[in-house]
Amino acid sequence: MDEIRGVPTWQEELASLVDAGLRYDGAPIDLTAATESTAKRSSGYLDGSGSEARETLKDQVTGFMKSWGEMLLHLAKGCKDIVEQTVVTEDSYVVRKLAKPAAKVSKKLSFMNEYLPEDRDPVHAWPVIFFVFLLALAALSFSPEEERPVDVVKKLRVHPTNAARVQLPDGRYLAYQELGVSAERARYSLVTPHSFLSSRLAAIPGVKKSLLLEYGVRLVSYDLPGFGESDPHRGRNLSSSASDLINLAAAIGIEEKFWLLGYSTGSMHTWAAMKYFPDKIAGAAMVAPVINPYEPSMAKEEMVKTWEQWLTKRKFMYFLARRFPALLPFFYRRSFLSGKLDHLDQWMSLSLGEKDKLLLKDPTFQEFYQRNVEESVRQGITKPFVEESVLQVSRWGFTLSEFRTQKKCTTNGVLSWLMSMYSEAECELVGFRKPIHIWQGMEDQVAPPAMSDYIGRMIPEATVHKIPNEGHFSFFYFCDECHRQIFFALFGEPKGQLEKVKETKETLVETEAAHKDTSAATTTTKE
Repeated sequence: MDEIRGVPTWQEELASLVDAGLRYDGAPIDLTAATESTAKRSSGYLDGSGSEARETLKDQVTGFMKSWGEMLLHLAKGCKDIVEQTVVTEDSYVVRKLAKPAAKVSKKLSFMNEYLPEDRDPVHAWPVIFFVFLLALAALSFSPEEERPVDVVKKLRVHPTNAARVQLPDGRYLAYQELGVSAERARYSLVTPHSFLSSRLAAIPGVKKSLLLEYGVRLVSYDLPGFGESDPHRGRNLSSSASDLINLAAAIGIEEKFWLLGYSTGSMHTWAAMKYFPDKIAGAAMVAPVINPYEPSMAKEEMVKTWEQWLTKRKFMYFLARRFPALLPFFYRRSFLSGKLDHLDQWMSLSLGEKDKLLLKDPTFQEFYQRNVEESVRQGITKPFVEESVLQVSRWGFTLSEFRTQKKCTTNGVLSWLMSMYSEAECELVGFRKPIHIWQGMEDQVAPPAMSDYIGRMIPEATVHKIPNEGHFSFFYFCDECHRQIFFALFGEPKGQLEKVKETKETLVETEAAHKDTSAATTTTKE
């Protein structure tokens, strides 16, 4: 850096003006002499030999910035004093206008003060917590280098549309997939809604066609609204989800009662269909079912065992889905909607057991996982994923206790109540009253066993199959023996597909007409 020699600094000029002042007597001013005398007066800029000290440009900039910093500090203190004396006082216009709204907001948020230590003032503590929250939010977007997986090289592709679709009564189209036997020869129909970040392609991952034929099962899976090739829904809830499922079954010719299979978060759509259309359902199977983790009827021990299994980031995402769902798209666009393929446990912030980790490394699973995710995010919109997250942590509109078989007695008015004291009242059994089977891996850290314990407590009639040494994915994905266990529990011994073609209404009409013609011909012959 170049050095400036013989030129006084701005501090020296300022000091000379303050100390000596400016006097003009009419004589010419010798700037050179004034400069030299000023430089010599400052002993801090003379070296040991009496020569002039040398100040670099860096020193000047540093001094200038320090002076500006001091000025800004004093200015800030002055502004603070002015605000405290004029704006924050009880008589000020701002306080008078904002006092009541601020008191209302404070009252609504007062429940959060329970989480503060007793010696902390909420007015001082919550601003600090808010800024710490922002810092934590920024930190969660980045991972330490040692925790990052191998750099992602695969990209998500958009495949040509090829799904079968049906039009629903409201005009939307729902995409679906059929596996197993044909509709005419199906002994059992099994409908399954998919889980989060999945699609109709999942169904029962890796199920053998031979097993479906052996049991005569027609397996139907479909894309939830906004996923895959299904049209989005403007105001989706669990009631509309149940209606979509029933309308799909009717559109593809399932006239008799059918079975439901819900895996992970897909189970909440299964519960909804059981609640709103019980007469259409023959029974239900749940594999690693996920319930609302904020369900108030959960026991404290069940809730603690559920939440302690999850990573901090997943807990944070649940909190956002419940309180600030508008922030979820920010994270979704930087993960599975970014166009790049990443590890499932990283995207979903999942803590996995050893068996699940081994499955995720299997090439067969990885190939299936990529294709399934590509189909799930085909439309590239965040709305359906936000809807799924919000539905999971919101009140469902019903409780699981409603599926319990219980006696309901009819008593109309006081007279009926008095009569019931001396005679038996008219009672009937209510509840789902159909088979409910639940499979729970005891090493599952995504849908912890505490959730199935809660379901078993709320619905004592449900059969809970506890599978040791199995995780969230290992029992359901590419496990032939597991699939056979599920089918055997639901359908019993395999009976194969139906031999005779099911008679349609047109066939029945034609048959009846043929019988009438035969009867008439027989009568004529006798005559």
